[in-house]
Amino acid sequence: MSGLAWVRLDTGFPRNQKIVTLISRNQHRAAFLYVCGLTYAGEQGTDGWIPEPMLPMLHGRKTDANQLVDVGLWIPRPGGWDINDWCEYQPSSDETSARSARARAAAHTRWHGQPDAPRNAQRNATRMPNA
Repeated sequence: MSGLAWVRLDTGFPRNQKIVTLISRNQHRAAFLYVCGLTYAGEQGTDGWIPEPMLPMLHGRKTDANQLVDVGLWIPRPGGWDINDWCEYQPSSDETSARSARARAAAHTRWHGQPDAPRNAQRNATRMPNA
């Protein structure tokens, strides 16, 4: 799986009603867990899936996860949670893999020429004939 080097976080994130609700309830840890969950899912290429055993590694507790579910940021699934609307705001792992493959192919072409071009075609074309 190919992960992301970054994730998208809306600049209006602190004013998002779901985050405002968490903060007004003094549930700051849950808000931080949400951000850590975004970065984990992006890095690991999970398309928004957060496995329950990862909670401690994401600085969260089951209570924090339940608070994210209560405001609609996470969706409970057997064995963990899905980040709500992940694929609406983040590229999927398939999109990321395809983009990486295109970038590798373009870099290869840039440095080595077209894959089906003869290796010495450019060098032979620039040689001066013997007089």
